Amino acid sequence: MSNDIRNVYQFEANALTGEPVSLSAFRGKVLLIVNTASECGFTPQYTGLQTLHDVYGERGFEVLGFPCNQFGKQEPGDAAQIGAFCESRFQVTFPLFAKIDVNGAEAHPLYRWLTVEKPGVLGTQAIKWNFTKFLVRRDGTVFKRYAPTTKPEEIRGDIETLLADPGA
Repeated sequence: MSNDIRNVYQFEANALTGEPVSLSAFRGKVLLIVNTASECGFTPQYTGLQTLHDVYGERGFEVLGFPCNQFGKQEPGDAAQIGAFCESRFQVTFPLFAKIDVNGAEAHPLYRWLTVEKPGVLGTQAIKWNFTKFLVRRDGTVFKRYAPTTKPEEIRGDIETLLADPGA
């Protein structure tokens, strides 16, 4: 990974529909980046993620969902199935991206960077499970990493802190 990477805006990912999206499209927003799965015990967190999107979206906050099938093969569907599931079951309206790997040789460059910027417990870089979350400041730098067990509503205070600081 190049040392020239300074923020998330330098990355690109494919939307769930397949077209490339520069993350610079989200410049100036507070972001919550989450690896998701449709058949996981944490899947109900989609409800909380959508609530955060609804409550804070107009204030410059965005949830970005990255489906991943690396943990227990809990995201087996194709893009159309993932989109339909999220829309019908959880009324998800925040951006979802194409399925990616978050660990290993095939890990998406964004996740390789995120895990170096904010390692997990005891300095481990690997993502441990679905619904690991990264809160990103408006300047595109990583503020904090949250475990899959951290419910979206538990992140509200940190989101509000970052939204209140236009320079964050």
